[in-house]
This record gives sequence, structure tokens and C-alpha cells, in this order.
Amino acid sequence: MSGLGSMASMASAAAGSAAGPGDSARAPDQALFPPGFSVSEIKNKQRRHFMFVRWKQQQRKDKLANKKKRKKEREALGDKAPPKPVPKTIENQRVYDETTVDPNDEEVAFDESTDEFAPYFNRQTVPKILITTSDRPRGRTVRFCEQLSTIIPNSHVYYRRGLALKRIIPQCISRDFTDLIVINEDRKIPNGLVLSHLPDGPTAHFRMSSVRLRKEIKRKGKAPTEHQPEVILNNFTTRLGHSVGRMFASLFPHDPQFIGRQVATFHNQRDYIFFRFHRYIFRSEKKVGIQELGPRFTLKLRSLQKGTFDSKFGEYEWIHKHREMDTSRRKFHL
Repeated sequence: MSGLGSMASMASAAAGSAAGPGDSARAPDQALFPPGFSVSEIKNKQRRHFMFVRWKQQQRKDKLANKKKRKKEREALGDKAPPKPVPKTIENQRVYDETTVDPNDEEVAFDESTDEFAPYFNRQTVPKILITTSDRPRGRTVRFCEQLSTIIPNSHVYYRRGLALKRIIPQCISRDFTDLIVINEDRKIPNGLVLSHLPDGPTAHFRMSSVRLRKEIKRKGKAPTEHQPEVILNNFTTRLGHSVGRMFASLFPHDPQFIGRQVATFHNQRDYIFFRFHRYIFRSEKKVGIQELGPRFTLKLRSLQKGTFDSKFGEYEWIHKHREMDTSRRKFHL
């Protein structure tokens, strides 16, 4: 009984310490820990865990009570209420990048009119995509390529049989392919994507993760139709991100068929590119929902190379160097 009594007394003390000095007037009968005391100083593991849980519960209660209090104060003030404070996140605390693109910059506009993607954006070429795999792909990679071809219009799947990419690229150029996508795998799981814009590059190498096929997605919709989807590119703000976004945009035709209600989204967040494929569901004139069709995956840029694929003698515009570039959590490159 003495052990239970001591646990109860220490729990009440923990609740008092969680309330903080500002709440001492509200609950004077609660005992408080000494100023320099920490729950981690308790030697008994069970008591330490018990008091930590009680402390977290009290924290949540105080947070909810303060939230309700602020809400009532804002309702009482009405239009005179002060603006809500903006919470600090890694995104809005991002370190400024000097290469951030200004839409009205004449230099950026000139570069876009003369880069490798200018023929596509000037409607001089029609996207034609070849999708291939690494040597001897397994079933999961094959199914992923087939589902990817149903998303990208005018795309064709070719299964490599020991043929080197340096031999595939000239054949693609001779057959008027505008882009080459290579899906690599490791231990039967797709783990890499190489995207090469033809005939003059550039070539991007991505690390792929979190691949989910259609059958693995809960509450998925019916299979996508042959309508050309709408393309959404989010948060590609730097010069590097702008180039990567233009590479993704050049995979899809210019004029989406909105009657199909399909949209392909490339969302960049903290240099991770999340791909989702959805269909709009119009429930009424004012309510619109979305239904995921799949597949889904996440990309992380590893390198951007000038020209077509050349692993030995290629000139790289950008290479991700982990120890040099990942020194700050608030520093992003796309």
C-alpha cells in the first residue's frame, strides 16, 4: 500500500509540474516539483513511465483548454480579433535560395525560350515516351511500368534484354521518341528512375521509394481512362526545380481532356517529389472530391546531367552530395 500511495502522490506532483507556474493560482492544492527536477531522475522504471504518461496527459488537457479559451476570446471580439499567428514550420522557415525563380525575370524567360524543352513548349514536338526497365525485371517492376504507361499518354513499354542504354538511346531518337524513362529495381522492388529528354538531354537520376501499385491502394477508383490528364506541378521554385518541373511537364500533351476528370500531380516538399494520380468526383455544383487511381511513388533527385545518359564521361549540372548539402534541415534545393 505504501508503494501505491507514493505513486499516487508522485503522480499528483507530476500533474502539478505539467500545469506550470501560471496555473498555480488555479490549483493551489497541487504539489509542484522543485524547479530543477526532471522526471528522468526517477530511478524506478515503472514509476517513471507512469508519471511521464500522466504529465503528457496533463499537457494535452492544458493545450485543449487554452485552445478553447482563445476561441471564445476571438468569438467575443468578433472583427476586432487579432490575426491568428502563423505556426513555424520547416517550409516557412526555409533558408532563402539565391536561385529562386522570378516569373517576371527576363533572363529566366530567355533561358526557357532557348533550352532543350523549348520545342515542346512551343508546340513543335508531340511527346512520345519509351518506358523500359533494368535487366531481367521482376513482376512488381513490370506491373509498375505497365500502370505508368496508362498514366502517360503516347507511352510505350519495352523490356530490355541485356541491351545497353547507349544503344537504346540512338534507336529512340531514330524512332522520334522525345523521352526515355528507365525504372531500376533492387531486391525485386523499384528503387530508381532515370529520365532522359531526347535528343539533347538533360538526364535526371532519381531515387524512388514508397511505390504503391493500384491494388495496394485503399479506396481506389476504377482504372484510368485514355483521356489526356491535367498536370499540376507544386513548389518547384529554384532554377534547378524549374528545370526538373519542365522535364515532368514535357512528358504529357499540351491540351488535357478535362472531360476525363483526371489529374497527375508532382508535389515537391522538402526536396521530395510526391506523385499522385487522381480523378475528380463532382458530387454537386459546390462540392468536389478526389479519388486516387494510382500508382503512387516518391522521388528524390540524385543528379542532373547535361545531354543524354552517360555514366562515365557525362557532364553533370548538379549532384546531390549528402555531407556537403544536408547540413541544415531548412536548406532545400528544388
